[in-house]
Amino acid sequence: MEVAALIAWVITALGGFILLGTWISRGGTRQRDAGASRFPPGLIFGHFLLAATGLVLWIVYLAADSAALAWISFAILVVVALLGFTMAARWLQDRRAPVAAGGPASARAPEQHFPVPVVVLHGLLAATTLVLVLLAALGA
Repeated sequence: MEVAALIAWVITALGGFILLGTWISRGGTRQRDAGASRFPPGLIFGHFLLAATGLVLWIVYLAADSAALAWISFAILVVVALLGFTMAARWLQDRRAPVAAGGPASARAPEQHFPVPVVVLHGLLAATTLVLVLLAALGA
């Protein structure tokens, strides 16, 4: 269970890197420009840093077999999931909004350039990771 959680977490992180790279390359850190992101940098980078911290702690847990580290990793992952749900809700809301006729693609918010399959897989794998980490922490 623990190794399955690690594998799911690493694959989820790879998808997250793709999304983060897309957001940055499309101007996500420029908040005042036309087509500014609805994702504040603190939200994006907080999600990334907490997820990376939790992953590192999970790897340490695998090496040390400390129940406390498993639960700390799970708690961090819950916060990461809440930040992720916030971003997903904003992303979906903007995707459903009508696009201005004739407007350039560059006027779209940076997160609207995310590849839909990557977003969906990232979310599904994140949920899977959360369940696997919980089950491992419970000793299942």
